[in-house]
Amino acid sequence: MCSLLQSSAREGDNWSMFFSLLTQAVRARSTSNQRTLAERPAFRGNLGDVSSRTSGPPASSNGASSMHLFWNLPAEAIDIIDLRATIEVLSTPPAERLVFWALQANFMDGQQSMGAGHFGLQHHAAYPGAGAVNWGGYHDRASGSTGELVGSALSAPSALNNANTCNYRWDAGLPYTYRIALVSPGVWRGWIIDPVGVPTHVRDLHCSGSSLAHPMVWTESFAHCDEPSTKVRWSGLEARNFDGTVFTPDSVTVNYQTETNGGCSNTNTSIERHGIVQETNAARTVRQGDQLPVIS
Repeated sequence: MCSLLQSSAREGDNWSMFFSLLTQAVRARSTSNQRTLAERPAFRGNLGDVSSRTSGPPASSNGASSMHLFWNLPAEAIDIIDLRATIEVLSTPPAERLVFWALQANFMDGQQSMGAGHFGLQHHAAYPGAGAVNWGGYHDRASGSTGELVGSALSAPSALNNANTCNYRWDAGLPYTYRIALVSPGVWRGWIIDPVGVPTHVRDLHCSGSSLAHPMVWTESFAHCDEPSTKVRWSGLEARNFDGTVFTPDSVTVNYQTETNGGCSNTNTSIERHGIVQETNAARTVRQGDQLPVIS
């Protein structure tokens, strides 16, 4: 789905989905070890692995380095069918590099995950103005199905004739809102809402399930670790249930792809007045597993 070359698109996105699902499982096992910035002691030394990767390309199987923000919703946030997140790209990647910024969630049938989808903007040199938007996903093997999710046709042309990614010109420094929601049984719609509030229905994904769970936002960067920094700000994180009640996460838990798994060690997450920032090629001041408050 999301790789710079058409021939490697499926491999790249398969890795991204697998890693995100894996880190969600790690999160579930390690909740008791998470600490807020206020709770943790002063820290000196490496904030990632013992090894360090701050130059050259990421060494992962698909050539990308990723970082995630897991939403910590209140306990009463159940039967969620609608998720939203606002992104501002504050600094763009080098012209030839692919970067994908996504909102992701699992499609749930009771306690069983049926699959997961990711929606978001891409900086992709093969698309007009390097702008694209993607709405795609994969079945959860535990559901008894495998492979890529199918869905409706895209609402706009795709420069690479990709079923999940269409042309979408976007501008740095302006807010765009992602929305994914259940619109009929097994049909999950993705919209991108532009800075003046005009929504574009990108496409529908088809996956069994009646609610959304394990929401997160993430950055997946194919840039070299030492190339000019790319920076995005996330805000407006919202979840809605069947009756329209709005929930916001109390905090987000920070996750970095480890150097052992090929990630760059100079990615960082930080709090700014208007949101939470993810940045490449930056000094790491917030470490793995820290919880950052969500300021509404």
